[in-house]
Amino acid sequence: MLYPSIDKLLNIVDSKYILVHAASKRSKQMLENRHFQMKENDYVNKKELGRALEEIEKGYVKIKK
Repeated sequence: MLYPSIDKLLNIVDSKYILVHAASKRSKQMLENRHFQMKENDYVNKKELGRALEEIEKGYVKIKK
C-alpha cells in the first residue's frame, strides 16, 4: 500500500496534477542537493518521490497556486 495515501494528500492539494508536479519538483531537489526536511530515519519511504509526498503531507512543502 502506498504511503501516504492519495486520499490524505488530496485533502491538502486540490488537484492530482498539482500534487504530481510539486512532488516531482521536490524529489528532483532531493536528488540534486541531498537536502531533506526531516531526519532520514523518520521517512517511511526509501525513494525520493515517496519522501517528497511525505513532506507534502506533513506540511514541510507548501504549494502555491
